[in-house]
Amino acid sequence: MPSPADNLHDWRALYPFNSNWLMLAGGVRMHYLDEGAGEPVVMVHGNPTWSFYYRNLACGLRGGRRVIVPDHVGCGLSDKPQDYSYRIAQHIANLERLLIDELKLEKFSLVVHDWGGAVGMGVAVRHPERVSKIVVLNTAAFLVPDCPKRIRVCRIPGFGALAVRGFNAFAGAAVHMAIAHKERMTPQVKAGYLAPYGNWHDRIATLRFVEDIPLSPRHPSWQTMEELGRKLPLLRDKPMLICWGGKDFCFHDGFLKEWTDRFPAAAVHRFADADHYVLEDAGERILPLVHEFLDRP
Repeated sequence: MPSPADNLHDWRALYPFNSNWLMLAGGVRMHYLDEGAGEPVVMVHGNPTWSFYYRNLACGLRGGRRVIVPDHVGCGLSDKPQDYSYRIAQHIANLERLLIDELKLEKFSLVVHDWGGAVGMGVAVRHPERVSKIVVLNTAAFLVPDCPKRIRVCRIPGFGALAVRGFNAFAGAAVHMAIAHKERMTPQVKAGYLAPYGNWHDRIATLRFVEDIPLSPRHPSWQTMEELGRKLPLLRDKPMLICWGGKDFCFHDGFLKEWTDRFPAAAVHRFADADHYVLEDAGERILPLVHEFLDRP
């Protein structure tokens, strides 16, 4: 898709994949990658990222596995409808439609990050018999009414829309604030993260995800997240690998403790020098861990 960033830096060279689309209700297209062959590994991104976030992990795994990486509606190369339910329940339903109804996956492993934790685990608790293993990267799939002030301000009516959609304050800030090793956020990588979000229209989901953080029982998505947290024990026997960026100001170590309390058998690797975009900061250390974890019987 054309973007002003394309003229400055060829981010597409970092994204060597073929595109696929699923047609959802209302003629909305959901973009996804489907690469390689073998046991499926599904990678679910958050906000304000897209499948580009998983580019190196996908390249590293597709030689011996089938790698499936969707873009949520409103994100990445998926359509960005303006009149659409961007609630977490809708994203879960979309992913379920892709994995279960369209691709008919009998078994798959999950890799989840940021909002991808709630979306991916939302599908997993509906189909626990289909889930083989789970890799967790700085995310949550349970209610934790803990939202940093710098994110809360993006929820202020009027101001939030102006900041996030008008000035790209969320995705634009993330390429600086979500990575510890700043030298890795090269102009080419930065262009890749920002390419799908070049104007007011295309930043609709970036704002809606922020607005969908349920901070009280009155929020429309509170019940969805409450139910998800209640059903997580259905996955308690699944092998889990947690790779955690210790510098993350949003998904901090309190979230990590919640994961380990719920999944005490999980293998945990905390990277003290990595931030929220943990795959950017520590991807070369995480890839062999994921390989070994997925290879384990």
